[in-house]
Amino acid sequence: MTLALGFIGIVTSDMAASLAFYRALGVSIPEGLDDAPHVDAAIEDGTTLSWDTLETIRSFDAGFVPATGGHRIALAFDKGTPDAVDAAVEELRAAGYPPHVEPWDAHWGQRYATVLDPDGNSIDLFAAAAN
Repeated sequence: MTLALGFIGIVTSDMAASLAFYRALGVSIPEGLDDAPHVDAAIEDGTTLSWDTLETIRSFDAGFVPATGGHRIALAFDKGTPDAVDAAVEELRAAGYPPHVEPWDAHWGQRYATVLDPDGNSIDLFAAAAN
């Protein structure tokens, strides 16, 4: 059996706020979808990100309760270079999304930073450290 990732689903309590954040991150999401119950957008590597409102999820899983007390999964985006990590963090900061963890040089050889999306999901930005 072949295993293929179909999409990464994000459950949001505020579609407009979530889409605004991911647009600021660089995801190409068409305008006019801020009130949609479900949205799909492909990122440059072909991976699809999908958003569903809490109401959409509860339409088929009535007992759904969002996780609390920290994230359960993180999305990590390779920005290509350490400078691009720093620039992305500054762009997000200017757009009103301050970093949760400021860019730093991780001991595993990457420039790394974390920003939280409007629903508290951990969005990591990284790149291989400069040699």
